[in-house]
Amino acid sequence: MDLISIACAVLLALPVVALMALAHRLGLLYQLFHKVDPQSPRHGGELVAEVLKAHGVRFIFTLAGGHISPVLVASEKVGIRVVDTRHEATAVFAADAVSRISGRIGVAVVTAGPGVTNTVTAVKNAQMAESPLLLIGGAAASLQKGRGALQDIDQLSLFRTLCKATPSVRTVRDIVPTLRKAIAAAQSGTPGPVFVELPIDVLYPFHVVQKEITGTKSARGLRGKVVQWYLQNYIRNLFAGAWAPQDVSPLPVKVPLATEDEVQRCAELLSRATKPLVLVGSQALLPPTPAEELRAALEALGVPCYLGGAARGLLPPNSPILLRQSRREALREADLVLLAGAVCDFRLSYGRLFGRGAAIVAVNRDRAQLLRNSDVFWKARLAVQGDAASFVVRLARSLPGYGCSGEWLQRLRERERSKEQENREKAAIPTEQHLNPLELLQTLDELLPAESLLVADGGDFVGTAAYIVRPRRPLAWLDPGEEPSGSWDRGRRGGSSKLIQFQRGHWDAPSRVQPGMLHPNRAAHPRVPPLPRLQAEHPMEPITPCPSLRKVPPCPPHVEDTRAGCSTQVGPHQAEQRGRIPSLDLLRLPHPTRASLGIIPTHAQGPCPRSHCSP
Repeated sequence: MDLISIACAVLLALPVVALMALAHRLGLLYQLFHKVDPQSPRHGGELVAEVLKAHGVRFIFTLAGGHISPVLVASEKVGIRVVDTRHEATAVFAADAVSRISGRIGVAVVTAGPGVTNTVTAVKNAQMAESPLLLIGGAAASLQKGRGALQDIDQLSLFRTLCKATPSVRTVRDIVPTLRKAIAAAQSGTPGPVFVELPIDVLYPFHVVQKEITGTKSARGLRGKVVQWYLQNYIRNLFAGAWAPQDVSPLPVKVPLATEDEVQRCAELLSRATKPLVLVGSQALLPPTPAEELRAALEALGVPCYLGGAARGLLPPNSPILLRQSRREALREADLVLLAGAVCDFRLSYGRLFGRGAAIVAVNRDRAQLLRNSDVFWKARLAVQGDAASFVVRLARSLPGYGCSGEWLQRLRERERSKEQENREKAAIPTEQHLNPLELLQTLDELLPAESLLVADGGDFVGTAAYIVRPRRPLAWLDPGEEPSGSWDRGRRGGSSKLIQFQRGHWDAPSRVQPGMLHPNRAAHPRVPPLPRLQAEHPMEPITPCPSLRKVPPCPPHVEDTRAGCSTQVGPHQAEQRGRIPSLDLLRLPHPTRASLGIIPTHAQGPCPRSHCSP
């Protein structure tokens, strides 16, 4: 009897449980305690702007689209500067750069479909550069996904292998907690990009969403009334509890730290070493340790240092422990190498550069990067999964009064001076045509102001620049994340030979290329030879100066537009004051100097847009 009673009770309870689960799924239970205000003009974009403002975001990079317009409008209202770009990848690249320089989360907002897919390369770049980046992408309404909605594609699948998190917001009330968690995930551990999908129906006001989803026609028949009720309930659940007060402050960021035992073991290895060496990578410049504190720790240790990536410029150019040349030979001779955020990938020949018996101490937040190619070409004596900068600071504090061998440092400095003299001699080699890249880079290094910001992208030329041009401050060298081999000196022997040996057939231009002046003021700088002007095989109209800029619609006051269809017609100095720095003005050289180098034309009305000039 008892078993029968229990079975009957279970059978009676199953429908109740099923109904409760269905009510929860439809949001009916939540709507009992959280009312909806159909008359409210507020929209989800305001919540996005509040979260970004609370996290210290000052810039949003975008290419405007209807799916994301509420975010841009609300952000502008709270004082966040909206910068419009010509391409979605450019928006993400810019957000990546802001993140690296400022230490805050970089934010890019793009529209649905092709707007999202256009960002893939830039997001992968941010992942490899370990940049905390928030990419917000518009999307079709959740109810309309898979039904042929405008620009409806599976966007989350594209980013699952590129991003640390890929959430999709389902209701307006979920915007704030989802963004807070996503930003914390981007900054925690090994930083990287996150992608947050915001469907269009969570961003627009109630009355707009209701009109688009339910339509204006009244339902007919039982089936029509059921569908109408379902749609109305969907909208109510979408906005239920949307405007209830929520905490928008940043969540704690989790940064892995080394243990005291690991710091002490490294201190013991360093105290016994006679020829130590430190390689500092970009990861060492990540928050929370200030760059000034890391520099003070390195100077206190007095161990010779090679800097790579964003760490270049961490030590002043005249620092006695800073090395840039002959890294291969130094690694062969060192008996202890501390990899502070540096990775044994192609930049270090996969770990084949270390001498036999050398003690290798590797510190990295990412375990995969920490042990890259280990037990193949090298093996770490001590592998620490933790923040590199704080590890170096704690190491310096644990060794008060430590001093590196003066004989070892002197040997490295002599080799450094010899290599720099060799580069100066190669820079003095005359060329019949084109430029001597070493001479160009040395001239650039001489002219660089202290506040210069260098963007480096390329192969051998950037590899040569890495050991010629000296950034004047930390975080002033931006590269794609995995910089070319030259950023750690030369990754292989003769890696930059084609930049130095000018041989016929390799550097000579075709016969139709004749020497000429790019700009008449170019001769004002004697060290830079004239550039060639291409002459067509058939006669053509001569190149004429750029005419006056045609009048185009002015930019809206709240949007910094860099597209060709919108111009404020200002000169380069005015553009710098407004933050619209032309791409070749990143070096921030004085305008007469740039003109004399032939970098920019000297038009009275500013840089000459290509579309406004004759061929």
